[in-house]
Amino acid sequence: MFDQPLPIHPTAYAQGVPPHFPSGDNDPNHPFALTLSRRATADLLSGRAAALVLARFATLAEAMQGAMDHAEGIDPEAAPQLLAILDRDERLVLAGAASDQAVAWCHPVTSAAEARGVVTEASQLRAQAGRAAAWGEPDLAVRLRHRADLLDARLVDPLWRAFAARALQVAA
Repeated sequence: MFDQPLPIHPTAYAQGVPPHFPSGDNDPNHPFALTLSRRATADLLSGRAAALVLARFATLAEAMQGAMDHAEGIDPEAAPQLLAILDRDERLVLAGAASDQAVAWCHPVTSAAEARGVVTEASQLRAQAGRAAAWGEPDLAVRLRHRADLLDARLVDPLWRAFAARALQVAA
């Protein structure tokens, strides 16, 4: 799906403050949370690797619009950011890479068999990334890990697979 290797954005924001979302808020009663993956080494070592909740929304459509609003605020020169929409039980509903004023949504897997294949491929990419790092190729390792993360983004919870696929069709 993503043939072009992309670097990982190291932190959410320079000051750690997400932009204001006029259509979303942090009301815990809203079922959809727009999150930003934090995979920087500093975040992993400090225990802050959990996704950063940018805003909460009442509907999936509003959350998708919030992701696009977030992408519009990304510097065109900045590396792509992995965004995910989670439901109130923290199940993955939809994910994609945001960059340069757009979000490239990852199409969800359609079956358990396809999910197993995605997990296998992502695992192989991470193993290759480990070997690349050991060989002194840190840039290649980062690209391989990012590709693995994009594959993982397809692992939408089975409850949401058909709904998320239909939402992408409607949005297109």
